[in-house]
Amino acid sequence: MSLAAADAPHDCPLCPRLVAFREAWRAREPGWHNAPVPSFGTADGRLLIVGLAPGLRGANRTGRPFTGDYAGDLLYETLVAYGFATGRYAARPDDGLALKGTAIANAVRCVPPENKPTTEEIRTCRPFLTATIAAMPDLAAIVALGKIAHDSVVVALGERMARHPFGHGRRHAIGGFAVFDSYHCSRYNTNTGVLTPEMFRAVFAAVRTELDR
Repeated sequence: MSLAAADAPHDCPLCPRLVAFREAWRAREPGWHNAPVPSFGTADGRLLIVGLAPGLRGANRTGRPFTGDYAGDLLYETLVAYGFATGRYAARPDDGLALKGTAIANAVRCVPPENKPTTEEIRTCRPFLTATIAAMPDLAAIVALGKIAHDSVVVALGERMARHPFGHGRRHAIGGFAVFDSYHCSRYNTNTGVLTPEMFRAVFAAVRTELDR
């Protein structure tokens, strides 16, 4: 299976609230992507990075995960630094940046109002995450950005959240995969000091060590 085959369809009807929000923004900004955001990368990667959901003026606008908002600045700079990407990130999908042995997807594929998906929306969208994981036969490590992404990954791997609590910098062994936790690289987290660039880089340094063994 390719990553594209695991993605939600362009007009996914499964979450009525998200469909209504998406349609409203299609009418308001017809030039934006305004659809479920597909995974970025290739199925032969050993690393999967899982975010929360597309940002309204980021991935929902550009159609590429973490592209067009602050979170992408820190994420892609870090991926290039640790050899998980090449090129120069310029906040647009045609910037030429390419992932190396890595894919990026979101726990929820459509933009939610106020960036807050409901529990039911997270659950409804989880099969796409499960399919993305299944589409990567060489997958060895997963980085979960934030607690929602972490919890969705844990459940997608068939484990109980209570057995694997989220914690920045933690490594969990689940189903043959190494799952690494990080606070989400949002502007809010970095502005408030919840996450510093050094803390974020430390997570990917640990992933690099894991995959280079």
